[in-house]
Amino acid sequence: MFQKQMLNFTWWVNRKDALGNNVFEGGFLGLDNIGVFDRSSAIPNGGILEQADGTAWMALYCLNMLEMALELSKEEPEYEEIAYKFYEHFIQIAAAMDRMGINEDELYDEEDGFYYDLLRLPSGHGSRLKVRSLLGLIPIAASVVVTGAEYSLLPHFEKRSQWLAKRHPEVACNLTNMDKVGYLGNRMLSTITPEKLRRILSRMLDPNEFLSDYGIRSLSRSYKSAPYTVDLGGQTFTVSYEPAESTTGMFGGNSNWRGPNWFPMNFVLIYALYRWYSYLGPNFKVECPTGSGKLLNLQEVSTELAQRLISIFRRRDGARPVYGGSEEFQKNPYWRDLILFYEYFHGDNGAGIGASHQTGWTGLVARLIQITANGTLEFPDKPEEIEPIVRGVGASAL
Repeated sequence: MFQKQMLNFTWWVNRKDALGNNVFEGGFLGLDNIGVFDRSSAIPNGGILEQADGTAWMALYCLNMLEMALELSKEEPEYEEIAYKFYEHFIQIAAAMDRMGINEDELYDEEDGFYYDLLRLPSGHGSRLKVRSLLGLIPIAASVVVTGAEYSLLPHFEKRSQWLAKRHPEVACNLTNMDKVGYLGNRMLSTITPEKLRRILSRMLDPNEFLSDYGIRSLSRSYKSAPYTVDLGGQTFTVSYEPAESTTGMFGGNSNWRGPNWFPMNFVLIYALYRWYSYLGPNFKVECPTGSGKLLNLQEVSTELAQRLISIFRRRDGARPVYGGSEEFQKNPYWRDLILFYEYFHGDNGAGIGASHQTGWTGLVARLIQITANGTLEFPDKPEEIEPIVRGVGASAL
């Protein structure tokens, strides 16, 4: 499997990085229809769209390969060399997302504390499309945790990674590198720093933006009253918050990323925060919800998000949010306990939207119910019990 994934990784690197600058483009590499215009089509006035989410996915791909190589190196030491190759490539991608200093043509916006797509014009000039959507949250997930016990088994990897950080501080200054020891001796490699994480979460956990009673919305709710517009090639493009079906036919069908809650993306974010907890520990706290004055650590935030997703299906006051205004499904005793796994969910009231018979990813709610059975996402205190939890590859994830 690892060899096949190396071929696939190489294909993406060679095909979706037009400028060779470790920033990636190309429609379905990211969330294809979440942007101001169709990201799978040509830019109206030329140029390319450098994607915050597509680039973060490639960074995460590096880390997945790094994890697998480290696991394989326990039996076959030569894989440690391959692990370093992916470490080095990850560093290059993460550094390209936010270069040293404040630059107008990079994905991270220092003023907003958020990641945006960058429109790179034929002239070479780049400007951010400052739409707050899921694509700016994906960098949170581009992270991996290595336990102290694992790290001690990688002397060559440790030596070379430390050398790279010291020799090239300009590529390691804006990310979390493995040279910093965290909670219970764990080490983390991530595209973002704890400071960036705090800034991004201040928006993600804001009920006026991403946080709904039923999970994380795919687009900030702030665009409901004030849509975002941009003029390109003589055309005006607009994106507004649409919590249910899309009102535009640009992307066809009912596939709407303009506001609803999507289970796969929520699950990715929940797991990412849980992984961050294993590095930052219980003393790193954020306000949740933003503006409430209530401080939670990231384990508690993960649990809170999981419970909000579960509540979509839980009956309250005689009704389940998943069935919205459907009287037949809400009250008919023959139907009310038969749960459908919808494609996505209304960003404000949790009602099921889209396909209801073929979207197995929403079945992830069963896993969320399992791991919160004791009321919280449990985390072990013994270092030897941590590794199976922080591993992001394979069936052991969560």
